[in-house]
Amino acid sequence: MTPVERRASASLAAIFALRMLGLFLVLPVFALEAARYPGGDDPARIGLAMGIYGLTQGILQIPFGMASDWLGRKKVIIFGLLVFALGSFVAAWAPDLTWLIIGRSLQGAGAISAAVTALLADITRDEVRTKAMALVGASIGLMFALSLVLAPLLAAKIGLNGLFIVIGVLALAGIAVVIWWVPPEPAQHVDRPRGSLSEVLKHEGLLRLDLGVFVLHAVQLAMWVAIPALLVQAGLASSSHWQVYLPAVLASFVVMGAALFPLEKRGYLRAVFLVAVALIGLVQFALMGAAGQAVPSLAGLGALLFLFFCGFNILEASQPSLASRISPAHSRGAALGVYNTLQSLGFFAGGALGGWLAKTAGSQALFAGCGALMLLWLLVAWPMRAPGRHAGAPVSGPSGSEAAGAASAQPVKL
Repeated sequence: MTPVERRASASLAAIFALRMLGLFLVLPVFALEAARYPGGDDPARIGLAMGIYGLTQGILQIPFGMASDWLGRKKVIIFGLLVFALGSFVAAWAPDLTWLIIGRSLQGAGAISAAVTALLADITRDEVRTKAMALVGASIGLMFALSLVLAPLLAAKIGLNGLFIVIGVLALAGIAVVIWWVPPEPAQHVDRPRGSLSEVLKHEGLLRLDLGVFVLHAVQLAMWVAIPALLVQAGLASSSHWQVYLPAVLASFVVMGAALFPLEKRGYLRAVFLVAVALIGLVQFALMGAAGQAVPSLAGLGALLFLFFCGFNILEASQPSLASRISPAHSRGAALGVYNTLQSLGFFAGGALGGWLAKTAGSQALFAGCGALMLLWLLVAWPMRAPGRHAGAPVSGPSGSEAAGAASAQPVKL
């Protein structure tokens, strides 16, 4: 990476990290703490308060992504972080569950994922794009693991409203990162053709990736409906679950770095991608077997979670990289808006359907359903072809603009 690419990757990963830490911090304690609010005796409303974030984010990802194509990435990112911070402070002030739901919906309305990933794609070259996206994916995984450790400790000291204040401050810190650390935005929004949403929705390769990100995050959220109970069943207290999650996440980053980047350079990106999809599917069927045991093996569950995170982190790094590389440069924000919309809807569907399956048919049926979804994704993804090296090159100067124009003029399929 060039110094500018390293700075862009680190700063935009930091924005994702600050925002995702803010989101993840409340998840381990939200249901218990929200039950203490007036109106918190209704589990359905608590579920709505948790899930409405993903719904409003899913609705607004495409408009925010398209706006970043027209108005510029940084303006949209700063506006989204301001909305997210406002929602956090409303949730911190909330006197009852209704206002907590309003605050959570405002948090989701700060839908900046598409604009952030599009800006990262604008600034980085094709050959280092996956590595840059991997830094973002790693920051999300680390924040998830860190939140499992910090959330119970912070909630005990400052409560749920205090957590939301911390989240709002983190969002404002993200704005400072955008203004003073993120490299200048390429001047690419003036003299270039304007893309359309229909162009993105007709792109076969992008549609494959959109389905993939929906399935991946639906499975991720659905399986966590049952994983905590399996760990308790295996003899590990809920307060100690981070002792399994954290080593699994950290070790999987090592595997991803050792496998994904060297193999991508050698032209094996398609093979690594498909193996990662198949691996997560196999993990689901293995978890189905573990759920049928009276006392699951704690070591076995830890190993399966490690394998899951290996596949998950590889896909988290490669999928947005591929989406940015095969999308037309003038419609990159719109393409990543659709991509992130499907990601948010995957979270929503995974939580809703996972809870329903676990309640009506049990954990084994839940993991079987997740395995079937991964098999479907594998079949859809099988015809994919990795894009050429110059698809979606950054447009950071005259030569970059020419390269981007030449690349976008040639059809690229996945």
